[in-house]
Amino acid sequence: MTLINTYTPTEDKEEEIKEQFYEELHRTQDSVPKHDVTIILGDMNAKLRKEKVFSQVVGCHTLHNVSNENGEMVANYAINNDMFLISTFNIKKSILEHGHPLIIKQ
Repeated sequence: MTLINTYTPTEDKEEEIKEQFYEELHRTQDSVPKHDVTIILGDMNAKLRKEKVFSQVVGCHTLHNVSNENGEMVANYAINNDMFLISTFNIKKSILEHGHPLIIKQ
């Protein structure tokens, strides 16, 4: 098992900075042995709502009525890397309220 702890640039940062972050995250993830379960955790600065377009990676336990750009970026990252956002699935509400999303690849 490999844990990657991260802090995503905030919503107000320039698009280029966010793209650089996800490129670096992808390079880091690519360095993980393929047989490892990978968990990305930390503050993704993301707001996600339940949307059909993200249904393969986002569960029904979201806290927001509107997704922000960071939410869309993290959901797309999960889709593109065969991962899912575990914090939006059936887990304890107290974890969700503290905003600690986990992205898991099996």
